[in-house]
Amino acid sequence: MANSEANIPFAVVILAAGKSTRMKSARSKVLHEVGGRSLIGHVIGVAEGAGAALTVVVTGHDGEAVAAEASVHAANFAHAVQDPPMGTGHAVAAAIAAVDALTTFDGDVIVVFGDTPLLRAENFTALQGARAAGASVAVLGFTPDDAAAYGRLLVSGELAPGVHGLEAIVEFKEATEGQRAIDFCNGGAMLIDGAHLPALVAAIGNDNAKGEFYLTDAVALAVGKGLKSAAVEAAEDDVMGVDSRMGLARAEAVFQKRARVAHMAEGVTLRDPETVYFSFDTKIGRDVVVGQNVVFAPGVEIADNVTIKPFSHLEGARVEDAAQVGPFARLRPEAVIGRHVKIGNFVEVKKATIEEGAKVSHLTYIGDARVGAGSNIGAGVITCNYDGYNKYFTDIGADVFVGVNAALVAPVTIGDGANVAAGSTVTTDVPPDALGVARGKQRNIDGWAPKYRARKKAEKDAKK
Repeated sequence: MANSEANIPFAVVILAAGKSTRMKSARSKVLHEVGGRSLIGHVIGVAEGAGAALTVVVTGHDGEAVAAEASVHAANFAHAVQDPPMGTGHAVAAAIAAVDALTTFDGDVIVVFGDTPLLRAENFTALQGARAAGASVAVLGFTPDDAAAYGRLLVSGELAPGVHGLEAIVEFKEATEGQRAIDFCNGGAMLIDGAHLPALVAAIGNDNAKGEFYLTDAVALAVGKGLKSAAVEAAEDDVMGVDSRMGLARAEAVFQKRARVAHMAEGVTLRDPETVYFSFDTKIGRDVVVGQNVVFAPGVEIADNVTIKPFSHLEGARVEDAAQVGPFARLRPEAVIGRHVKIGNFVEVKKATIEEGAKVSHLTYIGDARVGAGSNIGAGVITCNYDGYNKYFTDIGADVFVGVNAALVAPVTIGDGANVAAGSTVTTDVPPDALGVARGKQRNIDGWAPKYRARKKAEKDAKK
């Protein structure tokens, strides 16, 4: 069945059976993160965003953690085990054997690696475009600065503009000197017409230097059957694989560069773009100004006209219109910062709502709490929300003034319009419009200081 257009549903098979040998990790490499999301989570996200109707993940014998992670991201998920690993063709054969849907799939199957987090939806669309041009097998290719040991693509002619006819993929170890001189390389992603997938995979042999079953042989096998194969070119970054800590760092750098460009294009001002870090799901409105050395961990939403000052860290938080955060502020999960709120330096907010126009200007911890509209929280104030066993809630009403160094011991309520005196340890509710004072009475002892100094000097002299 030939596809007449791109962006129709397809199945994706993600190869994730590799070990973390070069990563030097007890975890599978595909569970390591870029932009706050696992490598395999990125691959699944872009595949499903491009129209994948079925996601099949192939793992090794110890792949339960990978399968669990994949199932979180995939809407329609299946798991296959490749044990022992005997090459990419063997991995796809394991997927076909484990997932009945692949033997009768009425569409295309795209095979990708689980350690390629920088793939774009456009890459899947390009493969589908090659399919629409008449190819039964289509491959992503790229032209690296250093072709190194990548497999080489043997192309001839064009099926359509930008769609190269493809005769074969030759693994580097199998390539002649002339073939190694080719700089158009295998990017690792391959589309195969589902109607031909089982037969092509079954025909793959292992008569090669490594004794493995290479999926890349499907190209020449298809051509031998009179089917058309094609290659479309992707950017080198798009097909970057991650198999080491250095590779992880390179992928993170590319991800961050893309994110910075995307946010600036949508109307965000970054004072020093290279020092701002985003997550895969960061949402930022227009006319937002972000200072230097700001980190957006996962789950952050920023409305319009917000200012995030330098050295702030935000995670799982929502900041509403025209609020100001930082510098040196920390917003933790379930922090909601209302319109026109000011969160100042060295303020930490966790699982708390700060309502419109309130100010928490410096050196304060607000956790498991509500701060009502227009309230002012002084320096050094703490909501004491944990007794060592359970968390408790502090409710601060509207237009409340809390003086410096007050400790609000939850559960406690400060009524609308109330004041809390500086230095108070508040353990019971303060009624609306009342003054809450909870501190020891000051006592002054005349002449005490000179006597103290004389005593301490005598103690020090006695030690000489």
